[in-house]
Amino acid sequence: MATNAILKNFVVFEGIDGAGTSTQIEILKKRADADRFFFTTEPTDSETGKFLRKMLKGDVALNPRTSAFLFAADRNEHLYGRGGTNCGVVAQAQSGKIVVSDRYLFSSLTYQSVTCGDELPRRLNESFPLPEILFFFEIDPEISLQRVLGRGETEIYEKLDFQKATAARYRKVIEEYERMNTGMKIVRLDATLPVDEVAKIISEKLIH
Repeated sequence: MATNAILKNFVVFEGIDGAGTSTQIEILKKRADADRFFFTTEPTDSETGKFLRKMLKGDVALNPRTSAFLFAADRNEHLYGRGGTNCGVVAQAQSGKIVVSDRYLFSSLTYQSVTCGDELPRRLNESFPLPEILFFFEIDPEISLQRVLGRGETEIYEKLDFQKATAARYRKVIEEYERMNTGMKIVRLDATLPVDEVAKIISEKLIH
């Protein structure tokens, strides 16, 4: 796995579906100093991202390798693009904003690796910068899936067998990065803790 450069002021939340990443971003948005942050997500709100969201809902069927290419294309737009509220991560971070993204390349190394193997997702993402901080939300797939089902609307990946495979793959990816001297700070979070406790840990670890 390639050692990507670190993008200062870039923070990423990762975890399987239902781990609570979106909930924690909503909490950050309510902070008194929320104007210090730039909040974003993948897939983005670009046209590529909108198409990917249709695929995730099951409205469009794609070959898994095609999905991997599209997620990488959307990520490139996310980092460097000029259109859409979720684009321009690099420019925002370089301007001094703390960019917080709900999902990033680690999702591709996990989800796309489960469906089409390791080699292609790694190759497609090897040139993208790493975040300064990665928060990894750890949770049992059965617990997270109950949360997802409680929302009343599921996506194609939100099935127990796939979630179990994804959770195992996430752990492997994170462990690989922990063994590498990348300069990226990795914070493991127990996502079964009360929401306010998780928020407190995140606040303490965030860039100041």
